[in-house]
Amino acid sequence: MINLAALLADGEQVVVPAVGGRAGGRSRCRPGTAATGPVHLSTATLEQLDSLPGIGPVTAQKILDYRQKHGAFTSVDELDAVPGIGPARLDQLTDLVAP
Repeated sequence: MINLAALLADGEQVVVPAVGGRAGGRSRCRPGTAATGPVHLSTATLEQLDSLPGIGPVTAQKILDYRQKHGAFTSVDELDAVPGIGPARLDQLTDLVAP
């Protein structure tokens, strides 16, 4: 269940499931990927952001542009200021991202 060849960024958490178990009781990762915890908005790449549900390459680029203009995210709620992310999308992403 863990991709041992996956690249990690500083601050990422790798959840190692128990033998025969699943990470945290639920697995949010796709088959063949590592369970690495939330995507950190302040350090995520375009590809990492694009992998989030409801976030395509255009919105991922808007998040990167917002981060470049305003600096690191201090709260997940700041995503609401990114064009294309409204309250419903923010609710969907809350458990999947971290500042």
